[in-house]
Amino acid sequence: MYVLGTIEMALQSKFTVYLALVGVFAMLGGIMYYASLGNADLEQVEIELQNVEIIKDSIQEDQLKLHVAFLVKNPSDTTFTVSVIKYNLYNNGVLLGPGKYSTEDISMPGRASFFPGNEIPLKNIFVLNKADVESEIFNIIKNGPNDFSAEGMITTQNTWTMSEKEFKSGF
Repeated sequence: MYVLGTIEMALQSKFTVYLALVGVFAMLGGIMYYASLGNADLEQVEIELQNVEIIKDSIQEDQLKLHVAFLVKNPSDTTFTVSVIKYNLYNNGVLLGPGKYSTEDISMPGRASFFPGNEIPLKNIFVLNKADVESEIFNIIKNGPNDFSAEGMITTQNTWTMSEKEFKSGF
C-alpha cells in the first residue's frame, strides 16, 4: 500500500510540473501575440526627405558636410520612437553614398516620442568626401543646383515590438 501511494504521488507531481510548463508556454505565447498587435501601427510611419543644406562653415576643398532633415509622421494610434534611419543619398539621380541617423545608444525614454498624429523633423549630418564621387558631381553639389533624394529603411519601436519599413523620398 505504501509503494502504491508513493507512485501515485510521483505521478501527481509530474502532472503538476507538466501543467505548469504548459501554463508558462501559453503565457509566453500570449505575450508574443500581444506584442505583435502593434506591428501594423508601426508600419504606418511616414517619412519624407524634408531638406538638405550645405553647412557653410564646413566647406573644405575635399569635403562637404550636409544637414539632412527627414520629416517623420505618425498617422497611427500608437506612440513610437525612431531608433535608426539608414539611407542612400542621391543628387540629380547620382548616388552620393550611405548615411545613418541613429539613436540606438539612447534608451527609449530619452528618444523623441512620436505621439499619434505627431510629426517631427529628424536631422543628421552627411559627410561627402571628394574622393567618394566624381569631381564634377562634387562641384555641382557645392555650387548648385541640387535635386536631392533618399531611399532607405526606417526602424520604429514601441515598448513591445520593432518594425522596419523601406522608403523613397525626394523633393
